[in-house]
Amino acid sequence: MKKNGETYRIIISGGGTGGHIYPAIAIAKAWNERFPESEVLFVGAEGKMEMQKVPEAGYPIEGLRIAGLQRRFTLENLSFPFKVLDSLQKARKLIKNFQPHLVVGVGGYASGPVLFAAQRKGLPTLIQEQNSYAGLTNRLLAKNARAICVAYPQMERYFPKQKIHYTGNPVRKDILDVTGKKEAAGKHFGLQPDKPVILSIGGSLGARTLNEAMLESMQGFEAKGYQVLWQTGSYYFQKIQQQVQDSGLTHIHAQEFIKEMDLAYAAADLVISRSGALSVSELSLVGKPVIFVPSPNVAEDHQTKNARAVVTQGGALLLEDSMAVRELESMVHALLQDPDKQRSLSQAIKKLSKPNAAVEIVGVMENLIQ
Repeated sequence: MKKNGETYRIIISGGGTGGHIYPAIAIAKAWNERFPESEVLFVGAEGKMEMQKVPEAGYPIEGLRIAGLQRRFTLENLSFPFKVLDSLQKARKLIKNFQPHLVVGVGGYASGPVLFAAQRKGLPTLIQEQNSYAGLTNRLLAKNARAICVAYPQMERYFPKQKIHYTGNPVRKDILDVTGKKEAAGKHFGLQPDKPVILSIGGSLGARTLNEAMLESMQGFEAKGYQVLWQTGSYYFQKIQQQVQDSGLTHIHAQEFIKEMDLAYAAADLVISRSGALSVSELSLVGKPVIFVPSPNVAEDHQTKNARAVVTQGGALLLEDSMAVRELESMVHALLQDPDKQRSLSQAIKKLSKPNAAVEIVGVMENLIQ
């Protein structure tokens, strides 16, 4: 597709975490499916995971020196203004050289300078806000953005209502349908078909509290006839693997990282998870009973706000991080003994799913550059 004889050129900026990167890649792929001749350029932050993940997905990426302010005073904070100025200068240069028709910001350090520079040039910009609580940067940039795609209702608290499009968060295609995969999932992970499966996921690096709670609960889980599929994260894996082996438990399956998440979700009867934006979006599509244990160590406590947005709709249970070690086992057991509650949670969270998010966002993007 061309505009005035030119191939569409799109910049997608942001990253820092998988919750920003994977939706960005999903948007790029959906755009290229709609307009195969387009050029898509990513802009990320130097040293962040997007600098590896985006090229692996087949897209070029440029890095900015931008970094965030530390919550406490550090010498690194003294360099923050210089990094911002340097990033703004490079963002302006990239926009001048690439001449994009549209700039998309998905959140993360690099998103701010690139969207700001694009808006100063009068270019159309789109913000994709993954969380139920909008961050300060996106709230500031929203004033001059042409459109804002959100994953939760009632986001007019943060953004101009006339600019909001309730699209949901794009997720990986393999997550869109896990039905019919339970038998294959059981064989893949070495699970028994007659025992309930608890899936615990805390991110690629791991979640300390979730892992501590699972260690505290695993004896009780196995004694009650449950089996556990447990993504420990790379930071904790070796120690936990040894502890599981030393325990003699045979139905606790600890893994460093689960690549085949569609199979993991298909195997699960109950999911224990952090409540980052991407996890919440995936779990709403999967439609399994969920216990969210929000991380308290994120900006503006947005994981708790994400979880509460689902809990208030009857779609999940919430367990505070500080209570997880003490209460996880009893909460899991109560839920697994209550089929009606499991069913109501599944039905309610499924209603919040937006399976066509990437396609809907592409539709909004297309309208901005017609």
